[in-house]
Amino acid sequence: MRCIASLDFDESSLHVARALIGMLVLVDGVGGRIVETEAYDAEEPASHGFGGLRPHTASLFGPAGHAYIYRSYGIHWCLNVVCRETGHGAGVLIRALEPTAGLDVMRRRRGVEDERLLCAGPGRVGEALGIVREHDGLPLDRAPFELQAASAPSQVVSGVRIGISKAQDLPWRFGLAGSRFVSRRFG
Repeated sequence: MRCIASLDFDESSLHVARALIGMLVLVDGVGGRIVETEAYDAEEPASHGFGGLRPHTASLFGPAGHAYIYRSYGIHWCLNVVCRETGHGAGVLIRALEPTAGLDVMRRRRGVEDERLLCAGPGRVGEALGIVREHDGLPLDRAPFELQAASAPSQVVSGVRIGISKAQDLPWRFGLAGSRFVSRRFG
């Protein structure tokens, strides 16, 4: 069982995606509160784990509580949290953060002043945090990562995932109720 900040990452991606809302994620001291996630499981066609293990998805099939990093549209590095048992291929995409630490660094990396736009979307999160391929497979409980429990209980809302072409009807997108930092409002 892999636990970080009192969260058991061996749980389903749906459980982990909800539980991550409100937690703090930092990379080399830069980051913020997680306000939006999406769950993916190897048994549904939108997941990178669907169809089994491939060289570029190896870390998604690795130990729970580690990072799975992939490049979206050949441009943006995206941060995912591996969950369930080793070999399953489930993960949670970090879609948006409320920036709280290292805002000047994030602004410089992103070339954006507006705090709300620094981490509103998975590509923006990756760029703001300085995510690169070398982070793939690293444990989230050791440097350069830091994951901290939420300071207070979070009211979580859910809706359908966005930006995908398969399994669009699954309500596996989760967000912090009322957050202005989500990538897209919940309906």
